[in-house]
Amino acid sequence: MAIQEQTVTVGGLEWFYREAEPMNPSEKPPVLLLHGLPAQSYSWRNVMPALAEQGFRAIAPDWIGFGLSGKPDRRDFAYTPDAYLQALTALLEALDITRFSLVAQGFLGSVGVQYALRHPDQIERLAILNAPIASTAKLPWKIKQLGLPLIGEMLTQDPLLVDRTLEGGGGYRVEDADLDVYRRPFLKSSAAGRSLLATVQNLKLPQITAEIEQGLATWQHPTLLAWGVRDPWLPLSMAEAAAQQISEAELVLLEEVGHYPQEDWHEKVNATLLNFLRRQII
Repeated sequence: MAIQEQTVTVGGLEWFYREAEPMNPSEKPPVLLLHGLPAQSYSWRNVMPALAEQGFRAIAPDWIGFGLSGKPDRRDFAYTPDAYLQALTALLEALDITRFSLVAQGFLGSVGVQYALRHPDQIERLAILNAPIASTAKLPWKIKQLGLPLIGEMLTQDPLLVDRTLEGGGGYRVEDADLDVYRRPFLKSSAAGRSLLATVQNLKLPQITAEIEQGLATWQHPTLLAWGVRDPWLPLSMAEAAAQQISEAELVLLEEVGHYPQEDWHEKVNATLLNFLRRQII
């Protein structure tokens, strides 16, 4: 199953996204996969073919400022959650995606959860993988330091920050060939580091987690909480508390998996996601 690489410019912002068309086209809503910090859509490379094989169109964009998407100056793009929400809204309109299932992972993937809560009529099902969904969530030091004055400016220009963060979030070694893809934007231009710095500085985690926590308490859509239990940054107790709040929630523990489940152990993610997406809604 080949993954297509596409670009589209919307509202002056250049988006790069990966797309896998279903092998047997159906009426199933597409699946949008959103990555966290400091990753890119490449992290879904082993998940998208599995979705397509089961009849789902899978779309995974690089957030603005990440991967192969545009990296505008902060004077042209604020790098705040609201700026990302507006950009995501415009992207979905440009791609004519009106109803879909959403899979959101990690810090910044949390913007996807905000989008779902603000646009419930567009969401078929919601899957959350190790994302900050409670006001108790804290930005881990490995990511927080990337937004500090002076030191953050230096660290975000070091391509090896990707190695330290991706491997630090799960304890697994990422293959060199894959790390080369993650590092490439930082090697190509200093703009990648500046975008990451701006994103971490403007993440506004207390505000967005408060919104998410409040919104999930009244959320009525089928929801999967698939949690890597080895996540050193976002504890399982966060997912357990959310599962008790959400009326249609299913909690799945991903044993031996860390903060980046799709990178750590995609086979477990594939099995869990497909079981959730294919299950009949009563």
